[in-house]
Amino acid sequence: MSYSDAKIIYADFGVDTDKALEALKNVSVSLHCWQGDDVRGFDTDPSKPLTGGIQTTGNYPGRARTPEELMADIDEVLKLVPGKIKMNLHASYAIFDEENPWVDRDKLEPKHFKKWVDFCKARGLGCDFNPTFFSHPKCDPLTLSSPNEETRKFWIEHGKASIRISQYLAEELGQPCVMNIWTGDGFKDIPADRIGPRVRYKEAIDEILSEPYDFKLVKPCIESKVFGIGVEAYTVGSAEFALSYAAANTDKCIPLMDNGHYHPTEVVSDKISSLLNFFPKIALHITRGVRWDSDHVVRFDDETREIAKEIVAGGNVDNILIALDYFDASINRTAAWIMGIENLQKALLEALLTPHEEMKKLQNEDRFTELFALQEKMKLMPLGAVYEEFLRSEGKPLDYITEILKYEKDVLFKR
Repeated sequence: MSYSDAKIIYADFGVDTDKALEALKNVSVSLHCWQGDDVRGFDTDPSKPLTGGIQTTGNYPGRARTPEELMADIDEVLKLVPGKIKMNLHASYAIFDEENPWVDRDKLEPKHFKKWVDFCKARGLGCDFNPTFFSHPKCDPLTLSSPNEETRKFWIEHGKASIRISQYLAEELGQPCVMNIWTGDGFKDIPADRIGPRVRYKEAIDEILSEPYDFKLVKPCIESKVFGIGVEAYTVGSAEFALSYAAANTDKCIPLMDNGHYHPTEVVSDKISSLLNFFPKIALHITRGVRWDSDHVVRFDDETREIAKEIVAGGNVDNILIALDYFDASINRTAAWIMGIENLQKALLEALLTPHEEMKKLQNEDRFTELFALQEKMKLMPLGAVYEEFLRSEGKPLDYITEILKYEKDVLFKR
């Protein structure tokens, strides 16, 4: 079907496809650098296993091993995907060289991310940031909640350094930087003391956020988790902890929800509208959990579509800061980036092409049979033809697989 045909069909439902495409062009999606190298980073021995509840499965050829390789892979993604893209870095992706030799995470400075700033400036990208509280010898295994004062101090200093780096990224790139605090702190089995670690955790985050920053430029978040590998019985930064902290500190942080970090029967799409009643802005990490927080590549599935609907239907595109977060080493990593971005964009476009006002009217008038019928009818609308027009309008190929397989043969398989 042609775009002109799809445009006529959507118009019958009062939907302007041109307007939807223009809106989609301005939705920023933060691209997570760690998909390209299996969350290895550049500040520790890459032969050592990941720790702190992080695990990447698969051994597909072509993993990025250096900053140059990772940047080349990201460039390949940027060449093929449409829309407004932003970078997302972990602190472990600091770049060291002769001029700026290695330092530990508590001593990181903005200069260790200057090459990333240069990369982003050259491509017109903003950049988000994450302190890295995992895969490090000083995870004992706790970090910010550790009873060991020396350990806790080290990670607090790392958090403060991350605040300074986030401020630098925002100032240099002219876009706000979302700085997300997440740790894998917790216990494998039933703890003797639940309150103590959480008291220490709160005090540590208080101290990190005492570091001066401009809240208009730096948006610290506290991310929760239901459980993780090795912390099955108790997670210090639970959903209740993270949300309560954000609610008590609205002048210096915002809540972040990762849709893989809740019980499998919970859905983030149902939580968004609740939080927006109390917070002017919230952040999302969009992923796909299979039975647990497994960080599968985002698909065009029901929950992704429902999340997109909540972002668009409530008029909150500007109030929700969107990032992707997954790491799959079982398939081509560069393709995984592209598929996740495009599936999220398709979900957002579907939401932009939905007659929400008509549906709200049917709901408010208790006309649920008609609402049900309209919701089902919209599922068969020619979304694909409109998304292809989005690709064309952005100068991107309709089929990225051919190019990705060529890049795989010419670049990835030679590593």
